[in-house]
Amino acid sequence: MAAQPSTIIEAKDVDFYYPGGEDADSPALSGINLTVNQGEYVALVGPNGSGKTTFLKLLNALLIPTHGQVLVKGISTAVESTLPEVRRVCGMIFQNPDNQLVATTVEEDIAFGLENLALPPEEIRNRVFKTAALLGLEKLLSQPPHLLSGGEKQRVAIAGVLVMEPECILMDEPTAMLDPAGRRDVLNTVRELNRNRNIAVIHVTHFPEEAAGTDRVVILNEGKLAADGASAEVMTDLQFLHGLGLQGTTAVELAALLRQDSFPLPPQILYNRELVDSLCSLGQNS
Repeated sequence: MAAQPSTIIEAKDVDFYYPGGEDADSPALSGINLTVNQGEYVALVGPNGSGKTTFLKLLNALLIPTHGQVLVKGISTAVESTLPEVRRVCGMIFQNPDNQLVATTVEEDIAFGLENLALPPEEIRNRVFKTAALLGLEKLLSQPPHLLSGGEKQRVAIAGVLVMEPECILMDEPTAMLDPAGRRDVLNTVRELNRNRNIAVIHVTHFPEEAAGTDRVVILNEGKLAADGASAEVMTDLQFLHGLGLQGTTAVELAALLRQDSFPLPPQILYNRELVDSLCSLGQNS
């Protein structure tokens, strides 16, 4: 019998209020209950202002719940003495990699977190080279990070998190500033880490195609949990998505229009290839 996956993150009745400002009486998050297991790839989706980035910061202890609890491998994020372990388990990658690049060379940047742990120089060197090789950064180690392309910078940011040997990667729209090639490069890298290393991923994104490519989609709306399910189910429910001001993938939207014109297409088409194959099958059978 297969072993049950272990829980990496658990949010229990989480409310969060930003102190001060116009919205002090309105919670940014309200009543959030969510569990993420080892090896899951979860998309976190929702309209602007729905609380996605706030929730991600709660998981990394950059913010602490006003009410309720966030547990990372059973450790409360509200306990200051355990913050280093929480942030080792859950590494965070931001939208703009320039906000994470702090050193004068790629090698020094990847090593930054390890040096703060005061590890032996030889161990740091070995882990940096191993991580750089995994992400195809070996030839860039001596380069200044500010001279790299957007996709390369984001891979360096990922390397700086990965070298800490996390069990979960938190990503806040990491491809929003990248061109299509850079987006593809970063997403392929993260998906390989998820599959090959069983690292859990929680990925905030506005791109429907990115959400569709995950195992599970969680939708926030006005600070509350609006949906939580398999990507093929959530991302094909256009009535629900449109009601929140969200879109399905191009294939989902086009398939819905074709069904209105009496094309008998299967209900859970997510990707362009699936749509093309279904249309070809209809043509052969007509």
